Amino acid sequence: MSAQVVGDGTTARSRASRRWTGARLPVLIALVVLLTAVGIPLLQGRTSSTPLAPDNPGPSGTRALAHVLGDQGVDIRYVRSATEVADHAGPGTTLVVASSDGLTPGAVDTVLGTGADLVLLAPDAALLERATDGAVEPAGLEPTVGVARAAVCTDPDATAAGSLTSSGEGLRAPDVCFPFTGDQAAGAYAVHERADGVRVVIVDDATFTTNGAITSGGNAALALRALGKHPDAVWYLPVPEVTATPGEPAPRGGVLSLLPPASGAVGLAALLTVVMAAWWRGRRLGPVVAEDLPVVVPAAEATRGRGRLYRRGRAHGHAGAALRAGAAERMAGRLGVTRAAQPGALVEAVARATGRPAPDVSGLLYGPPPQDDQQLLTLTAQLDQLESEVYRP
Repeated sequence: MSAQVVGDGTTARSRASRRWTGARLPVLIALVVLLTAVGIPLLQGRTSSTPLAPDNPGPSGTRALAHVLGDQGVDIRYVRSATEVADHAGPGTTLVVASSDGLTPGAVDTVLGTGADLVLLAPDAALLERATDGAVEPAGLEPTVGVARAAVCTDPDATAAGSLTSSGEGLRAPDVCFPFTGDQAAGAYAVHERADGVRVVIVDDATFTTNGAITSGGNAALALRALGKHPDAVWYLPVPEVTATPGEPAPRGGVLSLLPPASGAVGLAALLTVVMAAWWRGRRLGPVVAEDLPVVVPAAEATRGRGRLYRRGRAHGHAGAALRAGAAERMAGRLGVTRAAQPGALVEAVARATGRPAPDVSGLLYGPPPQDDQQLLTLTAQLDQLESEVYRP
């Protein structure tokens, strides 16, 4: 029979405490690294390196313009899909289409159907034709990099700016601003009033809004006046080749897309730190190796040695459990109780053999563990007496 002894002097709390003591250092290291990886990018704010993006602080980004507009009370919402455009743009808002790359016909339908005033930066011919009903066309002139063009027109925003640094190919419209030298019918800026009341502002070059060019000439004044007409503005920068339309799922990057750009490097550093900590702790503990003893140790000597270890460690519960298990196994063999039998069967057999009440026998074999040396000695004497009664002829 398998001798089952209840209790070895430990509790769930003591076992959990012992495990935590061994694991707390790696856990604390991993926690510190994780907090550092998440905290530093959050404190720095989310940024990107996407050209023309309002969260890009680099020369090709438009973060400076977005911050100034925010200081003036304009709420800039940065979106990448036509589905988001439909959700946030509408009458009484300004919709900036910062790029035509990746703009599908369905996305163009969405842009033109919002009812928001439009600001088109370097639009392609298809978007320009549909947005202005053909009233404004691309001039197709040779672009000249970084040329400051003077405002020659009646538009109040353009005249207030005074000049515009443009590197585009020009626009042709009934009234263009910032005309090209040698071709006064072509300019870098035009305004078209649609029949439905939507005001469409077109600039042939988007780079005048970037951090690297916004302070040149009248670029800042023109950008702030064009985008600051309403308290809410939607900055639409389509995702190339995956632009979504209403009814189609919007581009998603999952949870990872919410993380700052530096998260990959920080995560790799955190992983290496955890691996090094695990290797360090594992090397100290060493692998479990089973090997034969160089000498044969007599059973009595091994028993005394184990008893001294129990005593030194004050493991009264373990010692009591060993004594009970040994006594139970010997009495079960004496009384013919099989290993597969339940503890109750052994208790009944011992009670019949000794004439003792079953609860007394159960308390001796399966009772609470001893708590000190005196209780352990008392349990030892009682188990010896119980065995002697079982073996009594």
